[in-house]
This record gives sequence, structure tokens and C-alpha cells, in this order.
Amino acid sequence: MDAMIVTFVSSETGEVLMYAETAKTLLDIVGKAGSARGVFTPPEMLPALAKLQAAVAEARRQAAAQPDDDEEDRSKPLPVSLPQRAWPLIDMLERTAKAGPDAHITWTAAADF
Repeated sequence: MDAMIVTFVSSETGEVLMYAETAKTLLDIVGKAGSARGVFTPPEMLPALAKLQAAVAEARRQAAAQPDDDEEDRSKPLPVSLPQRAWPLIDMLERTAKAGPDAHITWTAAADF
């Protein structure tokens, strides 16, 4: 996958930009296709939010179960984890879901991803 950017836009918050690879991972978790254009409607937001929060909780459980790294591994930069990558979309879903029946989130990309 190229370094294509996906732009999420909420009727209630600012834009969130992310690489298509990350967007696809998050959209797969909530059961949405990585299409060039898409939408979260009000009835879809809370279920999507719950799925992302569950995936984040599982990722944290798995990270906590990993053995401690040795000194050599500590000098390497830490990878960006699912909880960090998911947070902007989780925040957007939470805030937009509270806004009422006309609230929505859309996304656009240059192509399907």
C-alpha cells in the first residue's frame, strides 16, 4: 500500500488525517470497507466505537503480557501501537455520536485502499 492519506471529517469536530494502511486497519475492526469514500451514520457510531475500544483493550492486554525487554531493546524506538493510532478516530466517534441525529463522519481518499 502506498502512502495514501485518508481524511476523516466530522460534522462536529475537525479533520483527522491518517495513512491508508492505518485507516484500513481501523475500518476493518469496525466492519467498514476501505473505500475511497465512506460514512459513519449516527446509528453506526456507537457500535463502531465499542469495537475500536474492545480492540484497543485487547492490544493493551497483549502488550502487558509481553515479557520485559532487555537493555538492548530499550534503546530502540517504540512502535506506534494500535491504541495510539485508534485514539483520534475513537475521540471523533465519541464526540460526534453525542451530537444528535444529523451528525455524521465521512472519509475520503484518492482511491480504494
